[in-house]
Amino acid sequence: MQLTGSEILVECLKEQGVDTVFGYPGGAILNIYDALYKHSGEIKHILTSHEQGAAHAADGYARATGKVGVCMATSGPGATNLVTGIATAYMDSVPMVAITANVTLPLLGKDSFQEVDIAGVTMPITKHGYIVKNVEILADTIRKAFHIARSGRPGPVLIDITKDVTAAACEYTPMTIQPEERVTRYTREELMLVAEMIPQGKETIHLSGRRSHHFRSKCRGGRVRGADRCTGMRYPDGKRRF
Repeated sequence: MQLTGSEILVECLKEQGVDTVFGYPGGAILNIYDALYKHSGEIKHILTSHEQGAAHAADGYARATGKVGVCMATSGPGATNLVTGIATAYMDSVPMVAITANVTLPLLGKDSFQEVDIAGVTMPITKHGYIVKNVEILADTIRKAFHIARSGRPGPVLIDITKDVTAAACEYTPMTIQPEERVTRYTREELMLVAEMIPQGKETIHLSGRRSHHFRSKCRGGRVRGADRCTGMRYPDGKRRF
């Protein structure tokens, strides 16, 4: 079926199970907001007072629900206002997709009104960034962005879409997204195997993530035979992890 780029974006969000997005509208992204309004019964849009609030809200939503957080903003200053929230998600490995709209393709790279290379700005603080200049690759790009955001070490992904792509039409084929399997629990046998391997190491280093202090374990390191020879690592926040 023939859909505009804006409608394809909304359909792809529904494919990914997105039911809430955070954002603040502007000129370049109005086509997307028009399409989003038509599906307000399926996707709830939460209007923030500032784009930075939208990015932080998407980050918090992802932490609270385990889903991919989604925020959106218009071109130029709207897009750059997302940077702090994107950086927060990147540092804490939070799955998030930031959607921005940019000027039309003929004006791209010409210092046009409210034009910023947001993909270049956010390159150091995203897992990946896309600039979509062709409506025919929009659907696949969105699907890839969500896969990257939630797979492996989670993190933020940026999708920058030119305004003419949001208005152009092409054939859209719906897809059923298969849930990705992630190991979140380990069996007692697997944990005991690790405990048996620790004393066998000559110079064992125990490296745990920066969010490890959020979780409490009934089995402390000192109770594992040989754990006194493990070396802890100090993280940027100044706290030592055993």
